Amino acid sequence: MTESYVESAPIHILPRWSLRNPPFPITGRRLALGLGLIGIGKPWGHTDDTVPPETQVQQLLESAFTLGIRYFDTAPSYGVSEQRFSGFLASLPPAQRASLTVATKFGEHWDQSRQQSFVDHRYDALARSLDESLERLGRIDLLQLHKTTPEALRSRDVERAMDYACSLGIPNLGASVSDLESADLALSIRGFSVLQFPFNPASVQFREIARRATASGLLAVSNRPFGMGRLLYAVQPFTREAAFDFLKGQSFDGIVLTGTKSIEHLRQNWAAFHIVGSERP
Repeated sequence: MTESYVESAPIHILPRWSLRNPPFPITGRRLALGLGLIGIGKPWGHTDDTVPPETQVQQLLESAFTLGIRYFDTAPSYGVSEQRFSGFLASLPPAQRASLTVATKFGEHWDQSRQQSFVDHRYDALARSLDESLERLGRIDLLQLHKTTPEALRSRDVERAMDYACSLGIPNLGASVSDLESADLALSIRGFSVLQFPFNPASVQFREIARRATASGLLAVSNRPFGMGRLLYAVQPFTREAAFDFLKGQSFDGIVLTGTKSIEHLRQNWAAFHIVGSERP
């Protein structure tokens, strides 16, 4: 099995995050490929937004594990993503289950009857969402505030919810952000150890945030490496290798999330992520 990380220039920063199974070596520059699970739970995608059947979902998750992916990112607002992922977790022997890093979120919720998400950052909604996620997933390694805003990060409700998460033994807290003000504020919160943001060759506004996150010891998690697939199907498309090379050239340590629900695309992404320049045609 190919190792699941990519190493480049060393960065000597004491991490604020703590994982029982780090996705890359303790020293040196590190990037690892993770799997985002939005597409297995609700309509999502640039060319095909259909939700795959249960058998295909389990085959996808099994393929990811076989390849070497150990970081999985889900959320309650991803429809039935947590429920389907929990079925896969239950199928694993204890040692294999313990080797995974499970990341989820709270703050954006899913209305099953309306088949749509909604945001609620009040304490009761956050605590209830977290309890339900824990019941489904069994263990949460990273918890991020979803649909983050500066107002939410400053609110007493979110502060109380983060304290509640700490009391439940969740070791890593942070935020998933889509604007620079929220990202900047999240970096200033001492209790945070993870920050997630979109980052790809066509969306570079978080370049400095990514660098600062690593410089502060946070685990940086970048999503949408292909812009939800748009970069791969543009008039002048990027290759998978080029999109990953762009991220490898940035100054951050952490996880690169691929959100595919196709086993074939997952294997292509894995190969493209791990290929080195000398191996290119």
